[in-house]
Amino acid sequence: MAIAGARAGGDSSGADGGERIVLILLVVFACLVAVLPVARLLMAGLAPGGDLDLSVMNEAWSRAATQRALGRTLLTALGGTATSLVLGTGVALLVTLTDVRAKALLVFAFMLPLMIAPQVTALAWIQAFGPGSALLRFLGIAPAPGTPHPLYGAGGIILLLGLHHAPLVFLAVRAGLRSLPRELVEAASAAGASPLRVVRTVVLPLLAPALTAGAGLAFVSSIGNFGIPAFLGIPAGYTVLVTLIYQRLSGFGPRVLPEVAAIAIALVALAAIGLLFQLRRMRRDDARTTTLSATVSSWPLARWRLPVEIALWAMLALIVLMPLLALIATSLVPAHGVKLTTATATLSHYLYVLFDHGATRRAFANSLLLAGTAALILMAVAVPLAVLADWRRSRIAQWLSVLAELPYALPGVVLAIGIILAFLRPVPIIGIGLYNTVWIILVAYLARFLTLAWRPVAAGMAQVDRGLDEAAQASGAGFVFRLRTIAYPMLAPAMAAGGIIVFLTAFNELTVSALLWSSGRETLGVVVFGLEQAGESTAAAAVAVLTVAATLGLMLIGSFFSNRLPPGVLPWRA
Repeated sequence: MAIAGARAGGDSSGADGGERIVLILLVVFACLVAVLPVARLLMAGLAPGGDLDLSVMNEAWSRAATQRALGRTLLTALGGTATSLVLGTGVALLVTLTDVRAKALLVFAFMLPLMIAPQVTALAWIQAFGPGSALLRFLGIAPAPGTPHPLYGAGGIILLLGLHHAPLVFLAVRAGLRSLPRELVEAASAAGASPLRVVRTVVLPLLAPALTAGAGLAFVSSIGNFGIPAFLGIPAGYTVLVTLIYQRLSGFGPRVLPEVAAIAIALVALAAIGLLFQLRRMRRDDARTTTLSATVSSWPLARWRLPVEIALWAMLALIVLMPLLALIATSLVPAHGVKLTTATATLSHYLYVLFDHGATRRAFANSLLLAGTAALILMAVAVPLAVLADWRRSRIAQWLSVLAELPYALPGVVLAIGIILAFLRPVPIIGIGLYNTVWIILVAYLARFLTLAWRPVAAGMAQVDRGLDEAAQASGAGFVFRLRTIAYPMLAPAMAAGGIIVFLTAFNELTVSALLWSSGRETLGVVVFGLEQAGESTAAAAVAVLTVAATLGLMLIGSFFSNRLPPGVLPWRA
């Protein structure tokens, strides 16, 4: 009994040499990709000379441009969060509590903006509603030439941040709805309350923790989003903190790293405030009940079902289908502003970006290499981390699993600056330099997306019988052998799901790579951004369409194998 207790609660009792080696490797990995960048960022901003020195911080924040960018960051993040909260909650209530049809397809379509890179979303909306829109010209409803683009500036940024992060609120609220006590809802209905009154007086109060969690996720994601403010803000001279950091580093290089680190610390503080507010509200609004009843039954909409379904699909057509069609239309016209007809339609931009444009060809190769390598490494890391944290109950591994969340919770620009500071000079001992190489982007991907690989595996652990591992251990099998022959095969579906999510996210990533790329090491996100900034909208649209096609293909592959995965692992199948 004493031995069993020690094994369950300690880090070393009953552990063989292989287990200790794996745990040490995991600690080293986490320190390199998570702890070191954040520590270097804080040192550069707060103690650039080794001792506490706030002069750099004071100088950076004394500038009017920095203060203005902070105010705009708060405005757009709060506005985007409010938009996400309204849209995500409304769709979650309709899909979960009513008898609307084709729910799986509705969820897939609503989750699509979250899976598509923000810069692609921004580019699609720019092409959908601008005066040069090929789609609007095809329909004969394009604004007059010279009309200001309606999305450039604060309003467009708020709208697209809200649409892009509404699925995060949807996931949080739908999870809360699935745990609602059926008895309370049925009692309110039996007392004569209308469905709307039940939602207002029973459902929403009980959903307070889920609403707070969704709002917190949307806020933290909004302050760190680079693609949308870059595409919609920079052309209008509307600068937020992430784009200010990008412009300072692009214009002055590594010599302004202490200054941008000081600015980035503000983003860390904003993210921390959002997360702390989320935790505090969740504690204060704790609405747990003692009932263990089944999920609330769907309410029949009767004669309102068809109008509600039409409204839902019309909304999805507006926010998902129309921008994508506009993106495709732009990629098919010979030049920006030309009307799409059978005579003008051309595939020349696709041929150009696939075969003639060197940067795009390199970007496809680099993105495939980086996203694929990151997915494979993180799949391999996630399994022993989950096994040690869940089956072996290693306190160190449990802390590592918490630490894995840190780089993902931080704004991507903050992580990128930390990575630059940590690896600007050659790595000690081995003497290899990563700065200005493609491998520094890989390190950033490993840090940022570790939690995306780990979460599905951790969820899959609940569905795996530990008996085989215990039997093999009792027979004298070592930890590494058990990992190779038991844990990896049994957790393979969940591991693959995590790999798909990592690949999808990294393949089109821009926020981190915008600060880390160098000549010849472009990624797809960087190329789309660069082409649009250079005025080559049609070529940028062609690259974006190809990335959307790849995203949809991988989502469909994941959906095909979803019956072998734990529930909720694939967000678009939640």
